[in-house]
Formats: sequence, C-alpha cells, structure tokens
Amino acid sequence: MHKKHLLAVAGLLVVCVAMVFAAGCVSEPANTDKTPTVEILYTGAGTMPGLLATGKVDGYIIWQPFVAVGVEGDVGKVVSYSQDLPPAGMWKQHTCCAIGANSEALKNTDLTTSIVALMILGDKYINDYPEKSAELTADWLFSKQDMIYGNITVNSVAAMNASIPTIMFSSEVTDAWLASNEEFIKSQRELKLITGKLASTSAEEAKDLLYDFGPYEAATAQIAAGKLTTPAPVTTPISIGYLPSDHDAPLFVLLKDWQYFKDTYNSYLKPTTDKAGKISEAELFINGEKIVDVKFVEGSGGPQLMTLLSQNTIQYAVAGTPPYISAIDKSTGAISLKILAPIQLEGSGLVASMNSPANDWAGFVQWVTDRSAAGDNVVIADPQLGSIQDVQLKAALKDAGITVITMKQ
Repeated sequence: MHKKHLLAVAGLLVVCVAMVFAAGCVSEPANTDKTPTVEILYTGAGTMPGLLATGKVDGYIIWQPFVAVGVEGDVGKVVSYSQDLPPAGMWKQHTCCAIGANSEALKNTDLTTSIVALMILGDKYINDYPEKSAELTADWLFSKQDMIYGNITVNSVAAMNASIPTIMFSSEVTDAWLASNEEFIKSQRELKLITGKLASTSAEEAKDLLYDFGPYEAATAQIAAGKLTTPAPVTTPISIGYLPSDHDAPLFVLLKDWQYFKDTYNSYLKPTTDKAGKISEAELFINGEKIVDVKFVEGSGGPQLMTLLSQNTIQYAVAGTPPYISAIDKSTGAISLKILAPIQLEGSGLVASMNSPANDWAGFVQWVTDRSAAGDNVVIADPQLGSIQDVQLKAALKDAGITVITMKQ
C-alpha cells in the first residue's frame, strides 16, 4: 500500500446535505450504563490523520483528500463513504462544492456564462481523464512533492489517485441537489445557525435567494451547440477564489492543461507563467479571443471567500454550498451572492483505525457496541458542529440506535 503524508492543507468548507438530530449537541458525562455510544471530538481536518496515527482518536469523518490520506498513510481504513452512510439512500449525490458569484460579476452575463461553461468542461475533463486529473491536482496542491507529517510520508499523486475517483464531479443542477441544499438549510435552522433571510423561507423562496441559474442554462446550451458565445473584452481584471482541496480540481485542470482546452474548444484559461504548483494569474480566451485577465486567490476557508466576495475583492468563488448558504442568510450589504451551479458532489468518508475490527458500517456498529459494553467508547473526530459530515455521522448513528456525546477539549 502506498504510504501517505498527513496532509496539512487548510480545510475546505465543504458542505453537504443535512438533517440534524438532537443527540450529540452537548457535552455529557462518560458512559456508565454500557449504552452503545460514540464520543465526538470537533477538530480541524488537517489534524485528523495525526490524531488517528497517535491513537488520540479511533477514527474520523471528513472530506477528501483527508480520507485518502489516512488510507495511503497506512493509519486508517474506510468504513463508509458519505453517500453510502445510513439512513439508506439519504446521501446519494449529496451537495458539496459549487461555483458562485457576486452581484457585480453577474452584471456581465456573457462573461459569467463563460466562467460557468469552463467549469462544466473542467468537470468533463476529470471524468474523461481521472488519472491525468489526479496528477494535475497533485501538481497544483503539492507540486507533486511528497506530503510529510511526522514520520509518515505519502506520495501526493498516489493520494490524488485514491481520492479523485471517490468524488462525483458533476455540474448538473438536479432536483436531488436542490433538495439536499434545502435539507441542509433545515438542519441549520434546528441548530440555530441560520437566523436571517433563510430562517423561515419556503423551498421556493430559498431558491430565489440562493441561486441564479441563468448562466448555467446558457452555458449548457452553448456547450451542446458546440460553441461558446464570445463576451465583449473587459479591461479590468477579475478574480476567482478557491480552496486548496481536490474538490476544486475542475479549476485546477483548466489551468494545468490549458492547451487541451485550447485545442478542443478554443476557449481556455492560459497561465501567464508556466510553472509547477499553484497558478495565480491567467488570461481568459473564448473562441480564441482574449477577454480578460484573471487572478486566482487561494482562501483559508469558505467563510473567508464569502467575505471577499461580499467586498468585491473577488468576483467568483469555488467553495462549499454551506458557506454560500450561511453568507446569503446573513447578508446585509449592497453586494449580494448567488450560487451558479454545483461542481462536485459527495466526496467525504468515515475512516477507522487500522487495528479496529470495523471494515464496513455493520462492523463499525458492532465495534461501537462492543467497546461501549466494555466501558470504553469509540472516539470519532468531526470537523465542525452542523457540517455535512457532522450531520451525516449523527444521522447514521441515530439510525443504528447509538448515542452521541461531545468530548470536552
């Protein structure tokens, strides 16, 4: 098995479909009656593989590539990917990351349509060339260098090859995707994390606040017709925010293999310099004509990108749908935000330690039951209260009749 670096990348605020369950929202005393119980430790994504390797936790639930990091680093094994967690069928094609824009960007409909069209084509590229996409993503995130954490070393290309196939790269706006976002809103209301514009909206009212599908509809029509509409050239550069995660791979492949998109579609993002690693500047060409200079801004998290969008420091962002939902709920300024289309779905997983007997969800439930009966609860690291992973884990545990308590740090 490939060895793997315990990734210290800043966590992507990814976000998924949600239903909230009351259990597990407060700290409680240790288990004394042997009830099957999981203790949750809220912690950063980048710390999870290290905590697992040192025995501080028994497992973790998180987004990719941290799932692959645990596996490739020989410290963990996948119990279940997020889409397969119970209740049965609830998480299929659940929401995660999207391309969005602010109201200033949306004034230029043709340019926004071109950006969305390229993201759609980036998704297509990943599905057509997954191994090449893994290599390009490893190049962007790690310059193809090994990822090192303590005495564990993981090959970045191997990690991306393990991660990319477990993520559903799709830009299609479906009823299931819309429903998953609505369920997430409901869960955030129950946690009292949504208290503003979305606090009491109907599903249709929420759609009006959250989305602008005009550019997506125009982009899909143009791609189907075989040619994009050429926007008028723009003299002021635009900026696109992103997060350092393989969930943002559609953007990375557009820039890392720009020649392919030029040769195939004559519409592309050409980097101003050819180098390994991250790219900060490029030129946007549509139908061979230069349209605008583009800057790329790496964010430390979804909320930060939402702030930059609201300030018009960036005009577009690839980020989790939850940060968009939260920002739109609380927005009060003159600049508004909209989600334009998904770029990927699913892409999270539950990892258990290598020495655990759990190899699937049923085995995990039995492991929890046996450990609690012995007075020693299983401890699972979790990225954040109300995150998609938190909601999914608690839903699965409730379905299995397992109690959840929160550890005090």
